[in-house]
Amino acid sequence: MRSFRMAWLKQIRAWLLPVLAIALVLTAGCSVQSAKSTSDGASPSPVASSTSSQQPYANLPSLAGEATVEMIVKGSPITIKVDGTNAPVTAGNFVDLVNRGVYNGLVFHRVVREPQPFVVQGGDPQGSDPNVPASRLGTGGFIDPETSKERSIPLEIKPQGADAPVYSRTFEMARISSPPVLRHTRGAVAMARSQNPDSASAQFYFALADLGFLDGSYAVFGYVTNGMDVVDGIQQGDRIESARVTAGLENLRTPGS
Repeated sequence: MRSFRMAWLKQIRAWLLPVLAIALVLTAGCSVQSAKSTSDGASPSPVASSTSSQQPYANLPSLAGEATVEMIVKGSPITIKVDGTNAPVTAGNFVDLVNRGVYNGLVFHRVVREPQPFVVQGGDPQGSDPNVPASRLGTGGFIDPETSKERSIPLEIKPQGADAPVYSRTFEMARISSPPVLRHTRGAVAMARSQNPDSASAQFYFALADLGFLDGSYAVFGYVTNGMDVVDGIQQGDRIESARVTAGLENLRTPGS
């Protein structure tokens, strides 16, 4: 009986951890949705079919191919390979923000390693203001100077075997059973968002472990190729000293260019 009870408890724990992890992601982003809805009144972007032959969201940056980003944290480099082939809008948004210097000096406001390794999250532009309390970090997005509004990007995930990504819908919403091309393996870099699929802006996270239960729900756009030991050492409150595009900037397409 004792061995049965222990096995049952282990099974319950194995089921609960992914559920709690997803709840952590959603909880951290709920205020993003609230702040966005009160600041710019934006509505979710129109749904684009995964078979669409036209480039959707031409008003947003995109990446045609790959790029490499070097991020310095605590004096050590983290190299990120950004995949614009499979996530053109998400990757383009990230590379554009890096190129603008948006991430320089921003804080990692959320680090979750217990009860098991989960994510390191940062990139809230409010983190550059020392007067913003720590409790507000995780609620901000990038304010585009050209529009004076928060730039939000659509959820963008490409299923394996598809010609193009699915936009504005999770795989569950779209009833897609195939796994995504870009998966939440350890070292994945993905966009944080609220429960609104199209609420990602500037905040991103590093996956500290394989997080397959997030596949199809959150948009991975790249992977750490060097410096994962640096990511493992990040503590809440650490800052991005600098971030720069070291290769592939010529692949960035911006509106009007």
